[in-house]
Amino acid sequence: MKITNIKAYGFWAGFRNVCLVKVETDSGIYGWGESGLSGREKAVIGAIEHFKQFLIGKDPKQIGALWQEMYRGQYFEGGRVLAAAIAAVDIALHDLVAKSLGVPVYQLLGGKQRNEIPLFATSIKPMGQELIDDLLVLKNAGWKVLRATTGEHGNAEAPSTFEPRESVAEVAKWMTIARQALGTEITLGIDYHHRLSVPETVSFIDRMPTGTLDFIEEPIRDESPAAYQTLRQMVNTPFAIGEEFTSKWDFSHYTQSALTNFGRVDICNAGGLTESMKIAALCELHYIDMMPHNPLSPLCTAASVHYCAAISNLSWLELPPYDGSMEDYDKYFINRPLVEGNVLKVNDAPGLGVDVNEELIQNLTFKFWETPRLCKKDGSFTNW
Repeated sequence: MKITNIKAYGFWAGFRNVCLVKVETDSGIYGWGESGLSGREKAVIGAIEHFKQFLIGKDPKQIGALWQEMYRGQYFEGGRVLAAAIAAVDIALHDLVAKSLGVPVYQLLGGKQRNEIPLFATSIKPMGQELIDDLLVLKNAGWKVLRATTGEHGNAEAPSTFEPRESVAEVAKWMTIARQALGTEITLGIDYHHRLSVPETVSFIDRMPTGTLDFIEEPIRDESPAAYQTLRQMVNTPFAIGEEFTSKWDFSHYTQSALTNFGRVDICNAGGLTESMKIAALCELHYIDMMPHNPLSPLCTAASVHYCAAISNLSWLELPPYDGSMEDYDKYFINRPLVEGNVLKVNDAPGLGVDVNEELIQNLTFKFWETPRLCKKDGSFTNW
């Protein structure tokens, strides 16, 4: 069996572009993968074109060797664009090889360790009673692990104002109320989307009673492990970090020093299943559970389910999308994973268990889009 073609598709679906990769073989068996570098899909598609030049004719079963060739086949290895492109190809290779063997992808990863994947749900409501009501609706629907956001998501059309100190005061107030409303049995966290500094994060945590939050996700940017080390010494709330990391090397700074407590790996950005399994092992070495980032299409969700089934150190998988909209996805994806009883069942079909209606996506429109721009009141840009 040899690779005969690699196709990359970027198209608008729902509220963002979807970037899919199809690897075809001379046996007629194919596999699908997905890249998660949202907003820079054209760069990924360009990288796929480069990979295609030397991957055609190769044996797709040699997944590990092909991963190494894609990673080490240029002087400037790694980085977010190349890692996301490698991830899409790697997931597609796992899909097609598993199909060729008539087994589910998790079998290539060592077999499954669980039959269903626990999930956490997210409320994106703004701070206020609307958030509390939404969290209670989720609790009453059986969700045991809940996450809030800052409630301020910006506008891609024009910059909007975000003042970190004002946010800290408001969010601390309402997360305290949320804990009181939800009770102690619910696991409660917040995603601050790296919008704070070290002192702002300390101020935020100190404004709430101990035990209000079970985790805080990405409070500051991840470029500086030293900054996180300082923060770790000043607060005791568990950290969930890693959705921006692209490799085991990125993760190593945060696992070896126990800077994170949950590994927020994104398999569609962090080199695919091959690299993400190594990241899970690295985290397991330091008793860190995985909490995979899963904000993309059903293909990412399916790959994440197989990943979560195969690893021992799993906390919860992220449930997308936050607004519940799946209408576009139902048109383009066949046998997408469905939530049953607040979990995702592990699919035993060959490969990922999900297919793509290629005929429908071939001529779909790609839209250039940007993430929202947030500015402080003085006009300076801050993190979205």
